[in-house]
Amino acid sequence: MSDYFQGNLPLQSVSQIKSAIRGLKAETKEVSEDLAATIAAAAEERKAGDILVLRVADVSYLADYFVIMTGYSRVQVRAIANAIEAQVKADWQRLPLHSEGKVDASWVLLDYGEVIVHVMMPTEREFYNLEAFWGHAEHVSLTSSQQGGG
Repeated sequence: MSDYFQGNLPLQSVSQIKSAIRGLKAETKEVSEDLAATIAAAAEERKAGDILVLRVADVSYLADYFVIMTGYSRVQVRAIANAIEAQVKADWQRLPLHSEGKVDASWVLLDYGEVIVHVMMPTEREFYNLEAFWGHAEHVSLTSSQQGGG
């Protein structure tokens, strides 16, 4: 009975399960990071400003990454959100689990589960200041030459 715990599984299988979970976590982290990079690239194509990728996995259970950016008109905010949706659908065959704010287009939120996207007008971005609220999260630098403005 010493080789078993309450669930009647051999102790050896417990270590194998833990190892599989660690591998799955690493794979999930890589997938969510690649998804965030795809989102940032799509935003850059539509000239989003101040694109910021925050790794919030260590400080929040909401998502692994937040991608925050600025659109300088309501039309541009919608265009950025639509471009992100189209690119993620093309590259990942995924639609957002939930989207909010496209009608008003002052702040569009796209929720992809592990990545949450915030496309904001400058006034909303300054007022809500998500960068300060999530300031303890890791800032992920992007390799492309972005950070464009309007």
